[in-house]
Amino acid sequence: MDMLAWETADADYTILKKILIVLFCVILFWKIVRYMFGLLKEEKEPITVLVTGAAGQIGYALVPMIARGAMLGPNQPVILHMLDIEPAAEALKGVKMELIDAAFPLLRGVVATTDVVEACDDVNIAVMVGGFPRKEGMERKDVMSKNVSIYKAQASALEKHAAADCKVLVVANPANTNALILKEFAPSIPEKNVTCLTRLDHNRALGQISERLNVHVSDVKNVIIWGNHSSTQYPDVNHATVTTSSGQKPVRELVNDDNWLKTEFITTVQQRGAAIIKARKLSSALSAASAACDHIRDWVLGTPKGTWVSMGVYSDGSYGIPPGLIYSFPVTCEKGDWSIVQGLEIDQFSTEKMNKTAIELVEEKTLAKSCLN
Repeated sequence: MDMLAWETADADYTILKKILIVLFCVILFWKIVRYMFGLLKEEKEPITVLVTGAAGQIGYALVPMIARGAMLGPNQPVILHMLDIEPAAEALKGVKMELIDAAFPLLRGVVATTDVVEACDDVNIAVMVGGFPRKEGMERKDVMSKNVSIYKAQASALEKHAAADCKVLVVANPANTNALILKEFAPSIPEKNVTCLTRLDHNRALGQISERLNVHVSDVKNVIIWGNHSSTQYPDVNHATVTTSSGQKPVRELVNDDNWLKTEFITTVQQRGAAIIKARKLSSALSAASAACDHIRDWVLGTPKGTWVSMGVYSDGSYGIPPGLIYSFPVTCEKGDWSIVQGLEIDQFSTEKMNKTAIELVEEKTLAKSCLN
């Protein structure tokens, strides 16, 4: 009888021990879960984003996109620094008022100024929208000279006052060469941190293929814009694909019209900006702002696996393009860095188009240097 009681007590003790262990594990698991949720809820440090020409059309479209999270993600707080010229000071003040009135949850502060030093102070990302546009009767050298002056001053301010790891996106035309000028006067900013916008052209190419094939634009990927953000750019679909119900299919195979791809498609993308000016009597603004967000978002947060995008970046000699030009290449992005996609087959037609736009960029570089002197 005593033995039976002892065995029962021993069994009860074992059960109690197991219950306590399970309870301990449950409590520990709950604490780990709460800790992880706490980390997720922990607010990130704000990123300071500079937008020059912020009172203009592109700037006005761009700043609310940034404030809403379209550029850096839905959980990333931002501080906006907006810069414009003195005659636009009142309009810039109005943009700031609207940003405040919109009550964007991610917006942690707004600076609206005509002082380039104040605007560049401690910025992490600079989107250079402001520039001198070409006007009727102006020679290319006149436009280049104006922009050399603008970008020299802004580059010097970034050099002295921006964060050490500042990423720069030049939007104002001539974008490739303006980026080159900026780098010249901001030598401490790494070459890989100075880029120009050709994502707008990339998105235009995606849109044209989407319309032609009557597919969703998100199902089209890996078009390429080679070269200059100008009418010599080369929109290339030789490596582009479309996601279909039966898997990935080459764009060229689905379009099944090489003549269209080599003529109308290319010229439509090249001249889309002019077509929009003709239709709106104003230049592209909404699409340019959206493309700027796409460019920075993919650069900072990374491109999806198996997908590349087009960015104007420093040529390292890839695909025979002269080093030292800011040239649009297909790139992938990871952990804040971009890499040129290597090993793509380039046919004779493409080589000629790529070389043509490279020659134009060499000419622009020479012209810019003459303005510097």
